[in-house]
Amino acid sequence: MNGFVGTIPALDRVVTWLVSDYLIPVSMALALMMLWFTETDRKLRERQQIGVFVALTAMALSSLVVFIINDMYIRPRPFETLDVTLLFYRPTDPSFPSNAAAAAFGIAFAIWGVNRRIGYMFIAAAAVYSFSRVYAGVHYPLDIVASALIAAPVTWLTFQGRNLLMPILKLVMKAARILCLA
Repeated sequence: MNGFVGTIPALDRVVTWLVSDYLIPVSMALALMMLWFTETDRKLRERQQIGVFVALTAMALSSLVVFIINDMYIRPRPFETLDVTLLFYRPTDPSFPSNAAAAAFGIAFAIWGVNRRIGYMFIAAAAVYSFSRVYAGVHYPLDIVASALIAAPVTWLTFQGRNLLMPILKLVMKAARILCLA
């Protein structure tokens, strides 16, 4: 996929924005804040707020799994082993699996679990973000696929475990409402 870099300069500029550590991750963070605050129906708002907790937990746990795998298996990045045109800075951590993709898919799958319509948008954003990382020469396609395959069961397990943490979540949300933060 990186072989197309340089053939369409406009696409390269767009991918440079998409692959950055800012555009899609910050957009996802702002969307999580929107989900936290915007729903007017109390029951739906509470469901979305629990979804935000699950999303952040799934993101963290997916990153933890990636960290553990990276500690056991070090795969060089494409720009270290192939002749690629890099559209991004040179990350120093291992390529497989992608931590950025696992985190994005962890958030996306969790939001999909509480709100399908918005969840599909999150999944699309995670996919575009991940595709841009392959196109930019930062990851191999298998790095992205493995990350999504890690994030899916981690998110499912997080949803299953939320019932154990529900009393704590309810307490945190009650305190947040008292402070006008929920």
